[in-house]
Amino acid sequence: MKIGFIGLGKMGGKMVERLLNQDHEVVAYNLTQKEIDDVSKKGAIPANSVKDLVDKLEGRKLVWLMVPAGKPVDENIDELLTLLDQGDIIVDGGNSFWKDSIRRGKKLKEKGIYYLDCGTSGGVWGLQNGYCLMYGGEKEPCDFAEPVFKSLAPENGYLRCGEVGSGHMVKMIHNGIEYGMMQAYAEGFEIMKNSPYNVDLEKVSRVWMQGSVVRSWLLELIGNALDGNENLDGIKDYVQDSGEGRWTVEAAMEFNVPAHVITSSLFTRFASRQESSFAMKLLAAMRNQFGGHEIKKD
Repeated sequence: MKIGFIGLGKMGGKMVERLLNQDHEVVAYNLTQKEIDDVSKKGAIPANSVKDLVDKLEGRKLVWLMVPAGKPVDENIDELLTLLDQGDIIVDGGNSFWKDSIRRGKKLKEKGIYYLDCGTSGGVWGLQNGYCLMYGGEKEPCDFAEPVFKSLAPENGYLRCGEVGSGHMVKMIHNGIEYGMMQAYAEGFEIMKNSPYNVDLEKVSRVWMQGSVVRSWLLELIGNALDGNENLDGIKDYVQDSGEGRWTVEAAMEFNVPAHVITSSLFTRFASRQESSFAMKLLAAMRNQFGGHEIKKD
């Protein structure tokens, strides 16, 4: 199958390579030339613009977007709207907000173009292991695009979740759960780190991978991080969030669903980025005011 692919970053480039390995033809475009050159060496057809990419596709066209959420998605869609024909398909494989996906789907449908929102999980390891794909959209274009999904995913690793928006909604929840799981692991390992036993945490992560109830790929990554660096030297206790955790908490409030663990894990990331907490200072001040408790000075 011949596919247009826009966005060749740390995931997009690997996805193109996996498609090429599965005998698809890929016309590839990126804002910067180096990434185009890299995938061209692996067999992709280079494009020097979005228009050039579309011109190099034949018949019913399928264009996969792998660009940052928000404005870059809208800009690419606006340009593709002027180039694609009725019945063509745009797949948004990035981490777009699910309500934005609904809006985009309606906009494209008015022009007779199909929009599929595809949550993509697998990170930089996806080339080797495959990508877990959760997508939404009308059944017919999803069926047309299935050979692409099947090639990118491991066995049984792709699912049509429902209509437009459902794919990115399911991926959002996936990432919210990921926040909670990561926080639970981090807390558990810190408790072990501070215990009276000289536990080899890297070995613990490895043994838990063998039949344990809490086994997961995250444990494998923990083991990799701790291997040869048991104190995580050189890593600052500062944790960013990329947005999906916030969206998950907002969805929980919208749907009136308690989500204590996910919310707490998100707020813990906020706390990690504070050099100084006014709230903690105020707590100390109140304790001093009502009980004369000691205040530690800067």
